[in-house]
Amino acid sequence: MDSTTTAHQVASFLLETEAVKLSPATPFKWSSGWNSPIYCDNRVTLSFPYIRSYIKQELAELIKTNFPEADAIAGVATAGIAQGGLVADLLEMPFLYVRPEPKKHGMGNQIEGKLLAGQKVVLVEDLISTGGSSLKAAEAVRAAGAEVIGMAAIFTYGFILAEENFKKAGIPLYCLSNYNALTEAALQNGYIAEAEMEALAKWRTSPETWGV
Repeated sequence: MDSTTTAHQVASFLLETEAVKLSPATPFKWSSGWNSPIYCDNRVTLSFPYIRSYIKQELAELIKTNFPEADAIAGVATAGIAQGGLVADLLEMPFLYVRPEPKKHGMGNQIEGKLLAGQKVVLVEDLISTGGSSLKAAEAVRAAGAEVIGMAAIFTYGFILAEENFKKAGIPLYCLSNYNALTEAALQNGYIAEAEMEALAKWRTSPETWGV
């Protein structure tokens, strides 16, 4: 299946399961303080076996195609843990996950699992916004002596800031679906009206000032 078809199929699944909710008229408030017409929690898809399996298979194909040299998968806590584990199992690769920061008790681990020096790691995320938390996980893996060769995610908002952050970090990013595919699928399937498309487009270009 080509990437455009996959992007629209994944977007339709996110809308169908209500992993993504669109509400331009009554925006959501993000923890950053931004007003947003979209709320996304891709963990919801895990409760739907067929959709969970589809996403797992597409992420695995994305990794095999773009990172054939990979020899380990790392999930970014917390939302990337389950997805990463599913993909690692399908690819028969070692799996580990990365916390936002080291534990404050026990062994003080930030990385859980066996990470070997020199391993070529692909990080798995459910969602990319600015890329900040994802790239912190990448820094932890690099600091432990492994090589981060890329990141795979289910969905990206497509913010320019995220693209710049990943480019600066030297980490290729590939996502199954994106904001454009989502809004198109939402319009086609009747989740939003044509009149709401302009507001959704404006938010993506300036999310920090939208609705202020």
